[in-house]
Order: sequence, then structure tokens, then C-alpha cells
Amino acid sequence: MKVHVMDLKPGDRLKADTFNNVGLHVLAQGTTIKDAEIAILVRHSIDYVDIEQRNVSTLRENAAFRQSLLKGSIDEAIETYESIFLESLTSGKFTQSMVDDTLRPLLKNLDNQGDVVSLLLMLELDHTNTYNHSLQVGLLSYYLAKWLGHTKSERYVISRAGYLHDIGKSQVPQAILNKKVLLNAELEELKRHTTYGYEVIRNSMADATVPLVALQHHEFEDGTGYPNGILQSDIHPYTRIVAVANIYIGMITSRNYQLKQSLITVLRKVNELGFGKLHAKTVQVLIWNMLPNFIGKSVRLSNGETGIIVMNNPTDIFKPLVQVDEQFRDLARERHLSVEEVFM
Repeated sequence: MKVHVMDLKPGDRLKADTFNNVGLHVLAQGTTIKDAEIAILVRHSIDYVDIEQRNVSTLRENAAFRQSLLKGSIDEAIETYESIFLESLTSGKFTQSMVDDTLRPLLKNLDNQGDVVSLLLMLELDHTNTYNHSLQVGLLSYYLAKWLGHTKSERYVISRAGYLHDIGKSQVPQAILNKKVLLNAELEELKRHTTYGYEVIRNSMADATVPLVALQHHEFEDGTGYPNGILQSDIHPYTRIVAVANIYIGMITSRNYQLKQSLITVLRKVNELGFGKLHAKTVQVLIWNMLPNFIGKSVRLSNGETGIIVMNNPTDIFKPLVQVDEQFRDLARERHLSVEEVFM
């Protein structure tokens, strides 16, 4: 199974020889991982390694421990967003220091959380509102920026832009935000949240990039988005990242107007949007960094069976190999089956 180096635990054993990106042999097959070996892998900028199968209960215990460390910071970030949302509602601006004082320490903790799938599952709620949706978009934007090679300071700006991308909804009537089916006039008012967000952020902070991302985050590269129907060349590079995060998070969570879909199903749909509407490189970076995190996760299949993903299928990356009791379901061969839900 393939895991992120930050998720390695003492006692893990390498399943294969490990090489760095220039082909230098770093660690041999069968090496037992200790803190020293983890440090070596980090020095060689190796993100993922193959290890021998762990006990599933151990995986869950490790995930639960990491989640407990993050939960306090995450709850605080959601509460802060609610505060700045209400401040924006009443005054048309918010206090920037509230954002920075909450978001910076949380993002620092994320550098030790390599398993993004576990993080998203931890944030999963029965119903998602603007507050927790915005936090999730901010966190996924941070990871996308990291995977794309942005510097730490750039990653922070991108994550902050993701965190604040929907702040303009503070200026949209609550009745519209809560409504399941909108009339045409109400839909047009909801779409104005991009313009409202631009103004609210400009009134609140000096950074010119963050309000621009709020304005553009519903623009598509083929010109079919809003509010201005601009093309790829006019969309800011940071917007491309936040737009991918926003689409992905929006599809995996439940809202008034839609039911949540499985993380793998949505990954396939976002992949399709990468051919014309969303930035192709950002979409591919999302896919190839998310896929290893599904290995070892429990899933419910479309036929009602539950099992564990043991391998991503190279012939169809969205159809993994799933172990159900003592049998294996190769979803690439059993085309009628799909992953309906992913669990911790």
C-alpha cells in the first residue's frame, strides 16, 4: 500500500526499493521505518512510499489520533468564519486579523497531515453551510497549492482566498441562501455573491489578489462561467486552484439543493471538467495526490457490500480493487459496481 511519508509510523516496512526523483537509491525493500528513515525520506523530497499492508484497526487508530489534534483548530476556524460573516453582513467588511490569527496556525498543522482523504472525511457533516464549506475549500486550496509547488507564502494567500471566496454571500438575503429551488431573479441575486465578495474583501484588506479570486471563482476556462464570462487567459492562477477546490468540495458535501456524492465519484466528475472548464493541471494534481489516500479506506459499494480499498487500478483509476471479506472486487472488471461511500 502507498502512504504519504508524513503518515509513516515506526514499525512500517518498505514493500519496495525507494528512489528519489533523480533515480538515487534511498532505502531498500524490507527496511523497517523509524524516525531516522522518515527524516531521510523527507530530505530526499520523497512524498509517497510503498509499505507492507498494515492492520486496518491500526490505521483507524492513527487516523483518530491525528483528527483529535486538528479538531480544535478546525472548530475555531469555523467559528471565526461565522464571526467575520456576521461582521460583513452588518458593516460590509471584516477584521483581517481575525482571519490571519486563526488560519495561520491551522495551516501549520496541516503540513503534518498528509492524508487529505481522512481530513475531508473528518470534516464531513450531514449538512454543509457556508461556514464549513468555506473552511474546506480553504484547506483543499492549501493542499493544491502545495502539490503545485507554490511557496509557503503563496500557499497561505491561496488558502486565505479559498477561505474567503464565498464571503459575498453575507450580502445575499438569508431566505435565498436557505431556499432549495430558486426563481430566476433569486438565482441572479445569488450569483452576485461573487461581486459582493470582491467589494467586502477590498473593504477589509490591502491584498488585491484575494478579492479577485472571490470575483472569479465561478468563471470557467471556456467562458461559460460568471459574472463576466471570461476565458482562461484572464483567470488569475490562484483562482484556478480555488475553483477546482470549490467544485470538488461542493460535490462531496450535502446542501439544500443537492445530496453528497462519494469522494471517488466526484473525483471522476472533476476529471471530466478538466477538459475545457477547469484548469487541467490543477485537476490532475488533485487526482494523483488524492488517489493514494484511498488505499486502506473502508467503502460501501453500489450493491450494498462493504469492504476495503487495497489497490488503485492502473487501467481505470476510478475503479479500485476492493476486498470484501475474503473476496476481491475488481471494479474495473465488474463495471456495474461503483463506490457509493467512503468511510474513515
